[in-house]
Amino acid sequence: MIHPALEVTDLKVYYGFVHAVKGVTFSVAPGEIVSLIGANGAGKTSLLRAVSGMVQSSGQIILDGLSLDGIAAHKRVQLGLGHSPEGRGVFQTLTVLENLQMGAFLQTNSKKIRDKLDYCYDLFPKLRERAKQLSGTLSGGEQQMVAISRALMSFPKLLILDEPSLGLAPKIVQQIFSIIQKLNADGMTILLVEQNASQALKISHRAHVLETGLITLQGSGSELLSNDLVRQSYLGL
Repeated sequence: MIHPALEVTDLKVYYGFVHAVKGVTFSVAPGEIVSLIGANGAGKTSLLRAVSGMVQSSGQIILDGLSLDGIAAHKRVQLGLGHSPEGRGVFQTLTVLENLQMGAFLQTNSKKIRDKLDYCYDLFPKLRERAKQLSGTLSGGEQQMVAISRALMSFPKLLILDEPSLGLAPKIVQQIFSIIQKLNADGMTILLVEQNASQALKISHRAHVLETGLITLQGSGSELLSNDLVRQSYLGL
């Protein structure tokens, strides 16, 4: 039996009295890119952090057929959940290579680690050039490359990307989205949160619109691209 890569059922997240995610249900099939779009404060990042175990939540989260209830964040990484966070979160006083090695901290097979490192360097040749450079001295686009690669170094079954294009120049944005498509073509399942709704929907198999902690609209990427409400609210058309 083929399980969904991710099943989320009635997920709720509270910060004190603030109800950030209000009972969200969705799934991601193996090999899909599924996007979550919505305005600032809609609950997108809170949802991703709940899936990764970074914030407390209620409801059900199932990764590849296994419930993540009570499983700590680092154990979720071990089970195949990779997360590139909003704001990149690189270790600025470590080199590029050290950041990527940190992503593989749970791995024990040195050959697999070297092969994955070469894969990341092939995706982002600039990282190979800057391997010994402190990550805090990199441009925003280069730091985003480090963040994505560090998540890949954990050998994820599901890769979570939170705002990978945030604050980047248009040319770098295009490169990042091309890399996301390349990763998917290589077999990676991806859950994407992105404010650049047009770009996200163009590469997504399915997508969900999140508003004030609730999914209000869903469909294929192409369906939402042509939806009048989405076009007016998120695409500026």
